Amino acid sequence: MRSFSKTSVTTLIVGYGFLYLPILMVVIFSFNESRLVTVWSRFSTKWYKELWTNEGLLDAVLASFKIASLAATASVVLGTLAAITMVRFTQFRGRTLFSGLISTPLVMPDVITGLAALMMFVTFEQLIGWPTQRGILTITIAHITLAMAYVYLVVQARLQDFDRSIEEAALDLGARPLKVFLVIVLPLILPSLLAGWLLAFALSLDDVVIASFLSGPGATTLPMLIFSQIRLGVSPVINALATLIVGIVAMGVMIVGVIIHHQQKRG
Repeated sequence: MRSFSKTSVTTLIVGYGFLYLPILMVVIFSFNESRLVTVWSRFSTKWYKELWTNEGLLDAVLASFKIASLAATASVVLGTLAAITMVRFTQFRGRTLFSGLISTPLVMPDVITGLAALMMFVTFEQLIGWPTQRGILTITIAHITLAMAYVYLVVQARLQDFDRSIEEAALDLGARPLKVFLVIVLPLILPSLLAGWLLAFALSLDDVVIASFLSGPGATTLPMLIFSQIRLGVSPVINALATLIVGIVAMGVMIVGVIIHHQQKRG
């Protein structure tokens, strides 16, 4: 039993080290004064100062965060509606087809999704003149299509375990269905909505394949910019930017964790 425990701890340490040690190295070398990202010279914050003067990089960051925020918010709304439909309305015509259409983006390669979206937008432009050019809007729509499927799975799992007797009691007392949803259901599934939003945000922020198909002039996302620059070598400025993004994401995860913890205590 003791040897099994030691093996488990060792495996856990190796696994977490494999996942998080590279991220830790990025954070450490973001404070390296040397331009060589693998050679430590001395502590410095000059790359953070240079980051704020790099207009091209900042524009890509703003574009990526704008796309990710819009895509995540829309994905939560649409994914929640889809989950409610599939859980609460168990029998309706076309249910199997609807379920398949929701889940398809989960197994579809990003290359196929990006190519299909590109062909769709080109066809629309020829037929109705929209969109006039590819950019932030087209990337956002494609990311919504992808991220909505993930949000759907997260919210659906929560709704399936939901105690509907609370809703039924409120309806028996005369509450309207919309008020029951806003006052009772929505607060109880809020942790799932936040988790789905973070997941959709991360998926959108991380995407480079779909964005490459659907981007246009002035709509370069951060992953696309990093991917193009990394061929010439990793810049310490990228390390500084990555460190800031890791900090922002970590804060978001901690905030959601605190909300979920308080929600479970109340429940």
